[in-house]
Amino acid sequence: MDRTEKREFVSLLGAVFAETSMVVVTRNDGLTVAEVTKLRARMREAGATFKVAKNRLAILALDGTKFDGIAPLLKGPTALAWATDPVAVAKVAVEFAKTNEKLVVLGGALGAQTLNADGIKALAELPSLDTLRAQLVGLIATPATRIAGVLQAPAAQLARVFGAYAKKDEAQAEAA
Repeated sequence: MDRTEKREFVSLLGAVFAETSMVVVTRNDGLTVAEVTKLRARMREAGATFKVAKNRLAILALDGTKFDGIAPLLKGPTALAWATDPVAVAKVAVEFAKTNEKLVVLGGALGAQTLNADGIKALAELPSLDTLRAQLVGLIATPATRIAGVLQAPAAQLARVFGAYAKKDEAQAEAA
């Protein structure tokens, strides 16, 4: 990389750090090109990005951002993953690390909060943002369904009572 490319890369990462909510730092010691391609595809499906970055350039980009707490993690062969949905990026990184020992989750940051590897793993166990939204909508819709059921129940009970009386009257009329 020449100086212009390095400046562009630092400004690109700086813009990413300004817009994203979650960054995960991984050590990718010996991943093959096929494995990295597979990981990038999974990240893309989850709405995340995975990028191998020179540590010195990444530290320059981190300077002054809310993620500057992850700078000590940037030693050795590292890569960064980021997304606006914090659970998605953590989930993909942790799941891939479980199946491939060459990828190690070192830690990351959720906003200004720096997380260690256990924090990232705990975050990965949470349901995704879409799942949480669906659960919230379900919780909101459930009371409305129950209210409709409660409101309809008295009318249904009255109909059954009237039906029972009608059958009773028919039975008495046939017996007479």
